[in-house]
Amino acid sequence: MVAPSEVAAFLQRHGWGDATRKAIPGDASARHYERLSRPENAGSHQALLMHAPQGPMTGSKMGPMTADFIAIDGILNDLGLSVPDILAAEPEVGLAVVEDFGANTYTALLDQGCAPLPLYELAVDSLIHLHRNFSVDDKTQALPTFDQGLFMSQTMLFCESYLPTVLDTVDEWVVEGFKLAWIAALDQALAVPNSLMLRDFHASNLFHLSDRPGVRACGLIDFQDAGIGPITYDLVSLLQDARRDVPDDVTAACLVRYSAAFPNLDPVLFERSYRVLAAQRHIRVIAIFTRLASQGKPEYMAYLPRLWRLLGQALGHPALKDLAVWFDRHLNAVIEIGQQPRQ
Repeated sequence: MVAPSEVAAFLQRHGWGDATRKAIPGDASARHYERLSRPENAGSHQALLMHAPQGPMTGSKMGPMTADFIAIDGILNDLGLSVPDILAAEPEVGLAVVEDFGANTYTALLDQGCAPLPLYELAVDSLIHLHRNFSVDDKTQALPTFDQGLFMSQTMLFCESYLPTVLDTVDEWVVEGFKLAWIAALDQALAVPNSLMLRDFHASNLFHLSDRPGVRACGLIDFQDAGIGPITYDLVSLLQDARRDVPDDVTAACLVRYSAAFPNLDPVLFERSYRVLAAQRHIRVIAIFTRLASQGKPEYMAYLPRLWRLLGQALGHPALKDLAVWFDRHLNAVIEIGQQPRQ
């Protein structure tokens, strides 16, 4: 955590020393934000102060989170997508002042009763634009690659953080069986093309910017953990949201819309990858939310029933039959009722 005196000095150095500061409620991330406001005759009069500590990122590398945010921000901006302008930054101390997109997150708009389909179609169009235009070059080749090893290491968090909360004993053979069930499934998930994988592409991290044209009307944040990986992952993140139900007709329309944009994409491989990565993401998020609950944030337990329901749907795909057998053998009651961890 950066000392208050360092934060104040940083703001003073970059012309925001006279700004009023208001904390913004956070989420599961280690980052936190404050909204900065200063007199309107001072140029940009509203922005966000981002505190982003140094430390582990995706599990594949170590590095300053702010520097990664700035790097991905530049890549996405060059591709013509809407990301916050960087107004000031000192990555070495984990501080940045960035553009404030305002209050129109997808979450807020949906909670106010806005029609979901146009918003989700816009988000899918942003992914289509990204996947058509992104390529690996000198700027992007250093990004982590989400291969079987990296996906597997994230998936095994389930055995570390969740299983001990519902099983009296977590035997090595149980863990090994879980791992073996994933090997073939992940191979199939990786059979689709790769692109830039934003990883937390969901309603809470998307903004509707009504004054911008085309895909730029979709504002993106929280992409500092991006890497190279399967095109299906961000669609799962968007359409199988841990925090809110996405209507079935919206999900179906969005998958059709995406597939129509890539007519040469094998529909069988696409569906298989989508379902496997849905299971992978839900299992990982169940583990993360369980760990957060054990750290004094019990509100994350409210999301587990939805995650178990979505996981159960994914496990119906033939590519996940070995994993379905493992769950039936070891956690049948858990997946049926979304059992809560022991307190």
